[in-house]
Amino acid sequence: MIPFTDEELQSPVETVIEKVRPSIALDGGDIKLLAVKNGKVYVQLGGACVGCGSAGNTLKYGVERQLRMDIHPELLVINVPFGMENQIDSM
Repeated sequence: MIPFTDEELQSPVETVIEKVRPSIALDGGDIKLLAVKNGKVYVQLGGACVGCGSAGNTLKYGVERQLRMDIHPELLVINVPFGMENQIDSM
């Protein structure tokens, strides 16, 4: 159980997203934070990440790993495809 509220996680998660963004941008990609809900971080990969076979690895071993190291080891990252932003509550 994550001992933080979604509101308490928002700012630290934003900081980590900004920390990893330059690495993602090196390969022509981008990442956008959509929401933090119930210990899950919803992001949207963009640019060259869309359709890239390594996007899952970027999320798991780049973004999620950094969030777990910097904030809490139980955080999960979920990529939300374009057009599905309004479906976050049902994910």
